[in-house]
Amino acid sequence: MKTKIYYHHTDCGGVVYYGKYLDFFEEARTEFLRERGIFVKELMEQGVVFVVARQEVDYKLPAFYADTLEIETQLLELSKVKMVFICTAKNQNKQKVCSGKTVMVCVGKDIRPRAIPEEVRKKLTKDR
Repeated sequence: MKTKIYYHHTDCGGVVYYGKYLDFFEEARTEFLRERGIFVKELMEQGVVFVVARQEVDYKLPAFYADTLEIETQLLELSKVKMVFICTAKNQNKQKVCSGKTVMVCVGKDIRPRAIPEEVRKKLTKDR
């Protein structure tokens, strides 16, 4: 996923605010799922929700106003109730800006862990 850095992504020095990377990673994960035919809104309507259980971020270089970032998303691990994603952000010069590891857990409407639906698992493992 590519994203352009706008003024509202930055701090007063024109550097991307560190917390914005979590937004970028979430958007990239959503696109990753959508590209595989998994639509978060439809799952939510069925009572299936993925929540972030853990987030790690490593910052390497700053990104600046007007940069373009490319976010690469990979599914690192898939278990009965958990998905682990790695997202890597690179700038327009192909330099690694930051990376993040996100642990997501499948829950129901009661916010208790539940099994990831089989049709979702099949779509995630199709290319693996």
